[in-house]
Amino acid sequence: MRTKNELPFTLDILVYPLLFVFLLWLAFWAEVRFKTNFNYLGIYPKSIEGLRGVLFSPFIHSGVKHLFNNSMPLLVLSTALFYFYRSIRWKVLLYGMLLTGIVTWLIGRPALHIGASGVVYMLASFLFFKGVFSKHFRLIALSLVVVFLYGSLLWYLFPINPEISWEGHLSGFLVGLVFALLFRKNPISQRKYDWEHEDYNAEEDVFLQHFDENGNFVPASEREVKDEELDEDIPKTVIYTFRTSKKIEKDL
Repeated sequence: MRTKNELPFTLDILVYPLLFVFLLWLAFWAEVRFKTNFNYLGIYPKSIEGLRGVLFSPFIHSGVKHLFNNSMPLLVLSTALFYFYRSIRWKVLLYGMLLTGIVTWLIGRPALHIGASGVVYMLASFLFFKGVFSKHFRLIALSLVVVFLYGSLLWYLFPINPEISWEGHLSGFLVGLVFALLFRKNPISQRKYDWEHEDYNAEEDVFLQHFDENGNFVPASEREVKDEELDEDIPKTVIYTFRTSKKIEKDL
């Protein structure tokens, strides 16, 4: 009997992450094509005018290298989010982007903060911690993949480079951790095996019938021989039933 696939692949799992990354490149193309600079739309901490960057800063980048470095992890992590956490994906992505921007606005240095790296850190943090907290082998495996691919991002949570917005990275990391704690429901139900059910009977288990009382494996041919020997040892009882013909009874 085939079990129902709880994580079927659908086209939107790829379409929306690709569309998100496309918008980043479209904004950069508009800057180059019309010879303008959107940096002024970034987050400027503790400034009312700088709050507009909460919405616009993830789409603004300083150059091709900056944009490319954010595009690949953003595509990979958002695709993982849309596949494994499809019931909460929009909440995590949109609310996470907004909250990351707000926290950056609160704790950031007095400078323009641009780029989608805060969103990248938010997604990486959420996918890692959520997988660990879930205690489900698939989601834990996803956490390990995130660590393998993007574990080095951890260094940029600290002010090691004055040109990098470590405040945005830290904001995304903290928001992802909080979301992993808030969204407690697992997208994949825990599979319950036969021996975990209350009405489980070991004697009726087909698998356990392949072993003897000492735990030794018994091949099928030996089991058949033993069954035949047991049948021979059982005394056979023959019952004879006599019936008297009605015709004979009349003659008598």
